[in-house]
This record gives sequence, structure tokens and C-alpha cells, in this order.
Amino acid sequence: MRVNSNTRARTRAAVGLTVAALAAGVTAGAGPATARPQAAPAPAADCSAAYRIEQKLSSGTTWRMCWRYDGKAGLVLDDIAYRPKGEPKPIKVLNSARLGQIHVPYDDGNVEYDDLTGFDFAQGLMNLAPGECPGGTIKTVKVPDSWNEDPNVKGLCTTTRSRGHAYRMQGDTAHKVYQAEGKDLLVYTVNQVGWYEYMTEWRFQDDGTITMNVGATGSLSWDDYDAGDGRGWPIGKGAGAKATSHSHNVFWRLDFALDGSTRNKVEQYDSTVAAPTRGQRAPTVRTTRTKVTKELAGDSKSYRWWRMVSATGKNKDGHARSYEIVPGPTTRYPGRGYTKHDVYVTQYNRCELFASNNPGGCGAGAGKSVDTWVNGQTLTHPVLWTNIGFHHIARDEDQQPMPVHWQGFSIVPRDVTAMNPLTPAELGWQNGHWRPRG
Repeated sequence: MRVNSNTRARTRAAVGLTVAALAAGVTAGAGPATARPQAAPAPAADCSAAYRIEQKLSSGTTWRMCWRYDGKAGLVLDDIAYRPKGEPKPIKVLNSARLGQIHVPYDDGNVEYDDLTGFDFAQGLMNLAPGECPGGTIKTVKVPDSWNEDPNVKGLCTTTRSRGHAYRMQGDTAHKVYQAEGKDLLVYTVNQVGWYEYMTEWRFQDDGTITMNVGATGSLSWDDYDAGDGRGWPIGKGAGAKATSHSHNVFWRLDFALDGSTRNKVEQYDSTVAAPTRGQRAPTVRTTRTKVTKELAGDSKSYRWWRMVSATGKNKDGHARSYEIVPGPTTRYPGRGYTKHDVYVTQYNRCELFASNNPGGCGAGAGKSVDTWVNGQTLTHPVLWTNIGFHHIARDEDQQPMPVHWQGFSIVPRDVTAMNPLTPAELGWQNGHWRPRG
């Protein structure tokens, strides 16, 4: 089970609703593209001062975005842009960024949860103590349809962090070393779901990289100390208590708008390695590009990557701006159709918000999970879904409290700027083919 003793009655009802919704999602099929409603523009975000995040990092990069709190997804970030040092204006990256689901099936097959749409993730927003947001600001969030007497929660931290070396390079002489510490804008919330507490973290780096992480912490549920052989791990003395193993399949939904346009293009790159032929000293590698023009259910593998390409913007070298998708470590869960792939790209539809157990409103036969939405539509406004899985086999060290286990991915700028935006001014002339000054 997922809950503490104070919420057992609610849990039984929530589990029943979750199972019913999952069953509906499994049996519903994808209808033809013409059966789906035409997407309407998303409502404008409230970006008054209270809902604006703007941070100039010490290295010169400024990040800007708006935030809001959704009654199911929790924190949603809108209109995300950054202005690197040396650029005349901010460069827009995303229309919106949000969690798309946290799907938690247990190994014994008895329970399965969709924490965002079936287990009140957003209602569990936690108050943060000042020490949890060092050097930053804790914003007050009004939780929609809150069960608490006071819906206002001091639950959104915005602060800055150092991440270690951004670069290091030996100069032309032994007496000159170029190095800098990287700086991040960190935005995060903590949401409690049963015994678990999820830390939803967004890191905006000064080099333009955005990293999305979810960290699970809190407690192991003592109600789960009932696993049979092969289903769990002994916790405590002897082997009387076995914590049931389970998976955390986290989805993110990113609506790109590079340079302010949603008409982005998707490209897949695959490389093959061939053995050396006569006269060659080493194997050769050939990389091919595939333009993804239709909706995609993609699988990560060695020598494969994807990028989202701006339809309108170029850097100062005349190269199309893009962002590369960089998945983190994952354990792909094969038990459901929507978890069988690592990356989905769908045509924008305002009602397609959650990767599984989607609440609905997409029309008859539209399906309730992301895999059913990949049905051959031409991509004119692509939306990226990334699935990162973690199989949690508990250990003694998980109690008590449980150390955070993280899962996530990054999007990395590729040709957004002509050079590293953190390049020292004295190296700015070394763009393209260069040679050391004599």
C-alpha cells in the first residue's frame, strides 16, 4: 500500500478510481486523426510579478519564465527563455514544461498507481523550511481545490547552486589556465504521496542546459513488508519483513517553442561503426540523419540521439538553433504500452496532458495514454514526452528516512550560440578554424 494510517479511507477510494481509470486506458484504442478535436490555443499564463521567475546568474546568463500550479500535474513552468552573455535578446526555448505522470506498478501485480492523475500528487504539496532553500526564496503556492483549510502552501523554492567546473583549459602557456565554476538556477517543489515524498527539480544552467529530475525520498511503507520470495528484499533483522519491489516510471511533457515558434522540426541521428578496412588504422563511424515528420514512439540505444530544431532561428554562424535530448539512466518497464518506449513525439493537442490515465476530453476513441496518441499525424507542433524508469528493490539503507533516488534527463543547446556562452572574452576570436597566436 502507499499510505499512512491517517489516509486509509481516502486510499481505498483513490485506488478504486485508479484501477477503473487504468482499465479504461488499457481498453481504449486510438481513433483516426480526423476524430480528434482541433487544438485550441493554451490560456495565457499569469506572469505578474508573483508568478515570474527571473534570475541573472553570476556568469552572465539570465533565465526568465512564468510558473503556475496545476491541480493534477503540480508545478508547471511556462514561457521559458534565456539570454546568454553576448546575445542581444532572450532566446525562447519552451512554451511549457511539466510532469506528465509518475506511474508506480508493484512487482507482485496487486497494485498500480498513477500518482498525478489517480493519487492526488498535487494535493500533497509540502511546506518548505527556510533551510531547504538556502540563499533563495520560498514562494507561496495556492493549491487548487485544496483539501486543507488553508490552501496556501510555502512550497516553491527558487535559488542558485554551483555545479562544479563548467570548463577547464590550459592556455597557450603553462602560466595560463582558463576555468570557471558553473552556476544553476534551481526551481523545485516537494509533494507527498503516501509514504513517499517526491522532489520535482528543474535546473537551468548558465550554458543553456535544462535538467529535469524527480527524486523519491520519505519512507518505505511498512504495509509493503509482505513480499514473497523473488518479489522483495529483506528489511530489518532476519528475513521476516520483505519490502515489495516496484517501479517508478516518470514522464515529462515538454512543449517546445524555439525562438518563439512552435513549428519546430524533429531529427533522429544514428551512427554505425564498421571494422577497419585495408589501409585504415581504426574502425570508421558513419552518422545518418532522419527527419521525423510523423508522430514517433522512439527507443534509446547506443549511437542514437534526437534533437528539436528551430524553424526560424539561427545562431551568429548561420546554423539552425536546436536542443538535443539527453536521457538519463533508465530501466524501461515493459508491462504497459505507454512505458515500452523512451521517447514519444506527438502532435500538440491541448487535452493530451498525462502519459497514462489521462483525464479525458480528447474525444471518443482518442485513448487515455501517450502510446495511443502516436497514430501517424504529421508533426507541425511537436510535443516531447520522455519516460525514465527506476526499478526500486529496497535495501536496509532505505530506512529511515529513505535517501533520495533520482531519475531524469536533460535538454542541451546545440548551436543555439556560436560559441560556449561562458567563453572568456579573450578567447572569443577562436571561432571555427583557428591557430595559436604567434
